[in-house]
Amino acid sequence: MNVQGRRRGQIDNPASHVACAALPFGPAELVAKVADAAFGRPLVTNVLRAQLVEAMIALVLEPAWHWCGADYAPCDFERADGLRLEVKQSAARQSWSTDKPSKAIFDVAARTGRNEAQGWVEEYGRAAHVYVFAHHPTFDDTADHRDPAQWLFYVVPTTVLPEVKQIALGTIKTMAEAVPISMLAETVAAVASTISNPRAA
Repeated sequence: MNVQGRRRGQIDNPASHVACAALPFGPAELVAKVADAAFGRPLVTNVLRAQLVEAMIALVLEPAWHWCGADYAPCDFERADGLRLEVKQSAARQSWSTDKPSKAIFDVAARTGRNEAQGWVEEYGRAAHVYVFAHHPTFDDTADHRDPAQWLFYVVPTTVLPEVKQIALGTIKTMAEAVPISMLAETVAAVASTISNPRAA
């Protein structure tokens, strides 16, 4: 193999030595194909439904809140003043066959620390100041997880959550009233206004 001109330590790419015709698709077509497979049906699998819910929330909270959710991120949304918001979701009807609605239980466990821009910060507790619990209650054949109008949202300040790892929807209903997507932004703003600015503390 002719290695002339290769830099030391450079890994050779065999594909670069093969003359081939241009592919009939690119990144845009590939993303569209994946999106259709993941979200092209009314019932979305648990793994992907969180992204769907966060996206619909982003559409009503931005630009006041920045959607920052990613792998190992300490929260899903953050406001310019440092206020953090966490989204949890559950649906009565799942993408697999069930004979009764799934019980809505949400993970609210405190963590030993969190990832920040500067690295790992050891601090026990919940990183978010506000929780949005999203629930899709429709169980019949009209259920469509992609329809924002079918979701209900409960906005709860972190300080009122009990010291538990999981919390049921019934308990959440004693802390907050359900609001539709059309009222979510104003409800989040109202709850956030009761919380001290974390960067001013």
